[in-house]
Order: sequence, then structure tokens, then C-alpha cells
Amino acid sequence: MAISLSLLRRSAISMSSSSASASASASNLNRIAANRLSTVQRHLSTTSPASAAAATDNGKVQRLTVFGAGLMGAGIAQIGAQNGLKVILSDVTDKALENGLNIITKSLSRVAKKQSPDDVEGFTSQILKNIETTTDAGKAVQDADLVVEAIIESLKVKRDLFGFLDTKAKESCIFATNTSSLSVKEIAEACGQERQDKFAGLHFFNPVPAMKLVEIIRTPQTSTETYEALREVTLRMGKAPVTCNDTPGFIVNRLLVPYLLEAIRMVERGDATPEDIDTAMELGAGYPMGPFKLLDFVGLDTTSYISQGWRDKAAEGAISEHLVQPISLLDKLVKEGKLGRKSGQGFYEVSGESTSNHHSQESKPSR
Repeated sequence: MAISLSLLRRSAISMSSSSASASASASNLNRIAANRLSTVQRHLSTTSPASAAAATDNGKVQRLTVFGAGLMGAGIAQIGAQNGLKVILSDVTDKALENGLNIITKSLSRVAKKQSPDDVEGFTSQILKNIETTTDAGKAVQDADLVVEAIIESLKVKRDLFGFLDTKAKESCIFATNTSSLSVKEIAEACGQERQDKFAGLHFFNPVPAMKLVEIIRTPQTSTETYEALREVTLRMGKAPVTCNDTPGFIVNRLLVPYLLEAIRMVERGDATPEDIDTAMELGAGYPMGPFKLLDFVGLDTTSYISQGWRDKAAEGAISEHLVQPISLLDKLVKEGKLGRKSGQGFYEVSGESTSNHHSQESKPSR
């Protein structure tokens, strides 16, 4: 609420003068007015106690907890730690956490070779000091300012996790899901009403340390304070945040998935080969990676899962049905276990080291 201080001061003086003694001195009037002004300002503050508590250290997130120690979760934990946040990485087993730390250590070593080539080990160990691990979910969120979930893309599993965390985290803690395809609002509904305005989507892209984009997803309940806190922390992480409402696929996947599915339909119809379509989009449209190379990188099972979920949304009128109609070729490859780079074969056969860095692998057409 924008009200000038001069107007408030005049109002305060007016209120105070009615109750002051006629013989009160000007200095007493000013003192009373100042006290009244302070009271009025507190009452007219646009930040409620609840929303004020949502921000820590003038709105800055200092303690981050990440659930899920896979490629996405490890990447989010890494960039948080690299940029001064105190991070807790949590997963259900010690083995998963060990794998997550290995992912982070290897990634940091690559960063160190560029930023601190004379002390790779020192650079890496210094950042790792900002990361703790635990399998105790309740303990993981006790002091967190922000919780980011990067676990399996299942509405039920995510809701179960957040429903539990809602009873353990402090009232001011912001919750964010890294989902790429599910409704943020439906996930948030697992939490109590008091948490709804402190819940949003925070969609990072793989590989997280290299990809600058982050989509901040606002539900109808997400408060401005929560949004600003998320925007600030993503900028501090060196990312480029964009904002979107809670709509299927958000921005990138809403445009990307139908494009990928149509590319598969072209091959299924015999219009062109995967290699020629990739070459056409790379050289003709300027894309760094054609649709079939990207499908293999993302995972055919992931694309299939997203399209299945969107068909439910299409039935509700949230997205056009023709965009997500089933594709026999995609279903066939997934059933055969040909999932892309993760399985060694998809639309291409993959050779070389299996890692999150796709440049270390070679692809040749799968026949």
C-alpha cells in the first residue's frame, strides 16, 4: 500500500493533537506524532507476519535442502554449494547419497580445471564443505529456508514426501518441486493451507551445472514474497529465471514435447529418417541438437511418461488432444527397453562412456 510518509505524519499529528493538552509544547506534539506514526506504519505494512517470516535475511535463502541425489538433485545441490548456500542432500539410501556425491565431485573437478587449474582438489573440497547428506528426511528440513524436490516423476510419491515434510519444516520454509510435467498445484495440495503461498515450481534443466535456464512456476496461491525469494536465489546461483503459470509443460516442454512427438510421427509415417530430420533441424533451423538425438538424451521413457500424463490433461481441456495422441513406434521402443543413451540404444546406438555429459558419447543410427 503506497502512502506517503508526509501524509502519515500529518494524519498522526492530527490524531495526537485531539488528545493532547492544549498547553502541550510543540516538542511534545512532535514526540507523540512520531510514536503514532510508527504505530500506523506497522499496521499499514504490506508484509504480514506470515509472509515476512517466509523470507530469511531480507528475503535471501541461506539454507537449501535437496531431495533426490540423482543427476538433477546432485546438480541442484552442487550449484547451491558453489554459490555459498549451506546444502543438505537427502535420499532414501546411503548408496544413493554416495552416488550423488560422486556426481558432484566429478562435476566440480571439471569446473576446477577451468577456474582453479592449479588447485583442483582444494577447489573441490572447499565447495564440498558446504554439502551435508542424510537419509533422515525430517532432520534434513529442520533448518531449511528452501526445500527443492527432485525425485521420481510420480504425483503420489511427491505428494507423500511434501505432506510429510510439511509437518517437519519451519513455517517460513519455501517448498519447490523440480517437476517437468506434473501440476505444481496438485503437488502443493498435499501440504497444509499455511504452506500454499510458500509453494512453487522450480524447474532446472539437465545438466544443471551447465544449463542456465530455470523455470519458476507460480500457482494461484504462490505469494509475491515466495516468488521474489526464488528469483533471487536462482540469480545468485548464476541462473536465468523465467516465470510461467502452472500450465502443462510450463514453457519449454509445452513447446518441445509436441515437436518431439511430431518428429517421431514423421518417422512412423515414413516421411524421413531420424538422421535426416536431425540434420535438417540442426542445419536448417539452427538447433544445437536434432529431435532424435534429444529424445535419446532425455530418454524415450521420460517422453512417453510425459505424453501419457498430458493425455489426462487433454481430457480436462488443458491441452489439445491431437498433440499427445499415442504413437505406436514410441510405445514399441520403450517396451523393448530401447530408452536412449541410458540403455545404450534408442533411435541411435550409443557408444562411449555413459555419463551426464552427452559430448563424451557417440551416436550412430539404430537399425
